[in-house]
Amino acid sequence: MIFFRTIANRFSALALTVPLILFSGTAFGGWDFAGSVSAEARVFLNDPAYPEQNDATLSPSIAVEPEFVYEWNHAHDRLTFIPFARLDADDDNRSHFDLREANWLHIGEGWDFVAGVSKVFWGVTESRHLVDIINQTDAVENIDGEDKLGQPMINFNLIRDWGTLGVFVLPGFRERTFADDDARLRGPLAIDVDNARYESSRKERHIDAALRWRHTVGDWDIGLAHFVGTSREPRLIQTISNGRIVFIPYYDLIDQTSLDLQLTAEAMLWKFEAITRGGQGRRFAAAVAGLEYTLYGIVGSAADLGFLFEYLYDDRDITAAPPTFADDDVFLGARLALNNAQDTTFLAGVIIDRHSQESLLSIETEHRINNNWKFEVEGRFFLNVPDNSLNAGFRDDDHLTLRISRYF
Repeated sequence: MIFFRTIANRFSALALTVPLILFSGTAFGGWDFAGSVSAEARVFLNDPAYPEQNDATLSPSIAVEPEFVYEWNHAHDRLTFIPFARLDADDDNRSHFDLREANWLHIGEGWDFVAGVSKVFWGVTESRHLVDIINQTDAVENIDGEDKLGQPMINFNLIRDWGTLGVFVLPGFRERTFADDDARLRGPLAIDVDNARYESSRKERHIDAALRWRHTVGDWDIGLAHFVGTSREPRLIQTISNGRIVFIPYYDLIDQTSLDLQLTAEAMLWKFEAITRGGQGRRFAAAVAGLEYTLYGIVGSAADLGFLFEYLYDDRDITAAPPTFADDDVFLGARLALNNAQDTTFLAGVIIDRHSQESLLSIETEHRINNNWKFEVEGRFFLNVPDNSLNAGFRDDDHLTLRISRYF
């Protein structure tokens, strides 16, 4: 009861927006209102590894994400406003607010323009999104790297027969979110986010920039990009702060060139992402390559079953660049879509280190109860983790996430 009273107190301002998003799918003039409210419970399967961590087995939270869209000028102009807020019972850093999007889009003849806070996704592979660099990872939401913070930007896209050329100017850097000092999924040491350091003297005010060309040629989808600015991936430097040993995030200035390719060959998708990055020690390269093969209408049903395989490579110098688990690994996965009225899907995948057999297993399933309600289950499991692994601090943090969402 205390948890839910806290929800009422801390989200009183957000509650004013809920009546608006209740008008599901209804447009008033040029306005559209949509969004979701989710209740979530994380179930940790083991005791915490460190005594200062919260030992609650069940960790509940709620999240609200309304979406407001206003269009005019025959839909050539659009304002989008998508705030996000979560209140977590056990992790103070996971109780946070973010503007996922707050921007103006103008669509011209053969071009478009976006100004404000927005989200951009690049990439084609399943296990690791190497080329996706515009938005910062919201790491308190999920450890899979899929959730992103909104990024202030000015984005101009020129659309021609030879492809789409996008120019991005990124004023205002967003620091990565991390679990609180006493939270699960924190790792071996607390991360002092209040004293983050930067290579740039302008710190979070440094203006980053990116250029991306994308095009479809026959069965090939091609993306080529270059980024210059503050790394979204911080190095964690061990230091002493207020008499205790902590990690301090350090954000280098980098330049990164990337290529992503996808070939569609009937039931087979061939996927490839690669980068080369300078600014964190010697220039290094990383790549993910693989395939997804789908069997349609298995055993005479409407269901489709896909098999995934990817190889992950990274040759960075971990003494000068942020270390990574995915340096010489194999990803195996399967995706089942029942194609029923409830859009029931299952996804399971495991990343396996080729040398130590250390593994990260993920499972995901979702089921639409009706037009407004959806139920999801996610699982994250750390297997065969040696003492010298990057994931050693997380090996007792196996957990299931149960989530029910109401869409408007």
